[in-house]
Order: sequence, then C-alpha cells, then structure tokens
Amino acid sequence: MLQMMLRPRWVLALLLALGIAAGFALLGQWQLERAVEQAVVQERPTEDVRPLADVAQPDGPTEQAATGQRVEVTGTFVPGDTVIVEGRLNDGVAGYWPVAHLEVTDAAPGGLPVALGWAPDLETAQQAADRFDAQAGGEVTVVGRFLPSEAPIAPDAEADPNSMQTVAVAQLINVWADYDDRPVYFGYVTSAEPAAGLEAISSPPPEESGHGHGSRRCCFLLCCHGCFTTGSMRGMPGSPYRCSARPA
Repeated sequence: MLQMMLRPRWVLALLLALGIAAGFALLGQWQLERAVEQAVVQERPTEDVRPLADVAQPDGPTEQAATGQRVEVTGTFVPGDTVIVEGRLNDGVAGYWPVAHLEVTDAAPGGLPVALGWAPDLETAQQAADRFDAQAGGEVTVVGRFLPSEAPIAPDAEADPNSMQTVAVAQLINVWADYDDRPVYFGYVTSAEPAAGLEAISSPPPEESGHGHGSRRCCFLLCCHGCFTTGSMRGMPGSPYRCSARPA
C-alpha cells in the first residue's frame, strides 16, 4: 500500500488535491471576510436633527442615507392645500393624517408635504385641517422625520375618487393650487409637534439593515467551508476522514 502511494502519479494527484483544497479554502476565507464586513450594522445618526438642506434637494430622489432622518426646515404653509390621507397607523390603530403644503425658505425652494398629526376619525382630521388652514401664514420652523414619497394608490370603485391613502408627492402636486412646473421635494416630513386637535404621529427610528442577512450568510459560508474541507480530506490517502468501508 505504501509503495503504491509513493508512485509519482499518486504523489502528483495528492499534491494537486492539496492545491485545489488550499485554493478553495482561500476563496472561502475571502468570502467569509466579505460576509462579516457586510454583516456590520452601519449606524446612522438619524436622531440628530439636521437642516433639510443637508439631507435632500428638490426634484431629486431621496437617498437611502436621508430616509428616516430627523430634520429641521423653515418655510410658509399654503392655506387651502391641506389634504387628508386615510388609513395611517398610529401604534397599530388606523386613522387619518392631515398633510399640509410647506414652501421651503431656508433651503433650496420647493414644495414639501408635512404630516401635521394623527386623528382617529375623519371628522376630527378634517376639523383640524380646516383650523390649520385658517391660521396658516408667516414663516414657521418644523422639526420632524424625513421620509421618501410613497406610491399613489387608486381608491376603490365605491370610495371617494379624491381620497388619498398614501403621501404621494406626484398626487399631491396635482391637488395643490396653481402648482405648475415648480420645484418639489420627493419626500415628506412627519411633524414631531402635532397641530391643534391632533395626536403626535408615531414615527420611530428606521431599523438598521444588513445584520440579519449578513449573519445568515456567515453561517452558510462556515458550513460550506467546513463541508468542503472535510470532503477534501476524505479523498486523501491515509486521512482519518477517509472512508474505510469496503465493497462487499
């Protein structure tokens, strides 16, 4: 047996197997390191209030880094442009948001939707919106969480055709008065301070991503790496992992 193993072709085969195993082990190690890097949670200081000008620009997409960021913005609310968005959950309870139109003055000019608060029923929301529009005027500063525009949803056939279920900027600019070819922010702010007659909107910090998928990938790569290493060792002459069973 020993003499057979020392034949040149067996030695070359062993060296080739060892080389292939080493190569795959290095590739597995590299993939494992990459998975660990991707598994690290990238923390964003979303709870630090930043000027809107540092987070977003009008007529541009909302970047991932801006999503959920608390911002401060100054502008003037446009009376009569406040609409009601239905089906908004507040701690699991469905209700309504009055959403107002703010014209930004301390950053790049543009229209910005601002959710003023939450109401449990349509009547309360409409009364708060009417009261807000009647008192709107002059510059105000809003602090809240900046979120990307949502996709519009068509109302049901039996519902009010003008009803809204999402904060969709593309839909809002069609109902804002005389809003043609002017800049607009493709996102909205949930105000931290509710308007009179409304409750504060529950707007928790965004969940950090990347940890779960990265961890599962690490475990998968570890299992594959171990299985391949063990499988390679089974094929080596004299290996303790080599199958000792003989055909009957």
